[in-house]
Parts: sequence; C-alpha cells; structure tokens
Amino acid sequence: QVQLVETGGGLVEAGGSLRLSCAVSGLLSNIRAGSWYRQAPGQQRELVAQIYRDGRTDYGDSVKGRFTISKDDSKSAIDLQMNNLKPEDTAVYYCYIPSGYWGQGTQVTVSS
Repeated sequence: QVQLVETGGGLVEAGGSLRLSCAVSGLLSNIRAGSWYRQAPGQQRELVAQIYRDGRTDYGDSVKGRFTISKDDSKSAIDLQMNNLKPEDTAVYYCYIPSGYWGQGTQVTVSS
C-alpha cells in the first residue's frame, strides 16, 4: 500500500523559510515524478511545483524564484524548500505522486 506522509509545516514570519518533506512508502521502485499542491481556505487546490522523471521542474507563477522542489531517492522523498515566504502562501500543502496518491497535508501559516 502506497503511503505519503508530509512533514515540516508550521508557523513562520513573512520572509522566513520552511522545508516540507514528503516521505513515500510502499512503492515497488524509486519515485518517478511528484508534485506539491496547496489549498487555502475557500480556495481551490492549486499546483505549486512538480518534478518530472528526468528531473525537470515546473512551478506556479506565484512561487517561481522562491520555492524549489527536489527528489531524494535515497530517502524516497519529495522535498519543497520554501524561501521568502509571504502571508499569501498560507495554506495546507499536499504531496502527490502518480497515479492518484495523496498525502494528508501539512499546514503552513505565514504571519505578516
């Protein structure tokens, strides 16, 4: 059974940094690709960043230049380094891997 567990969320002041990690278990091979999404209260879930099998990455416009997604096969994890955080980054952050596997989410709150 594939399971995803996110850690690293918390409360941080604007301009600060957090690193989220998504530990994946139950896969029969290394993580091929993965994504981070977020959902703020009253908002739809939106794509924050994704990493492809070949290592290419894509980011949402609002986080480009501030967030970095990476994949660590030795830990079977997908990480999201978030720098220069803004209050509008406040949301529950979810990890996703194909096909159809979601984590439970971790809360990120950025105070102004």
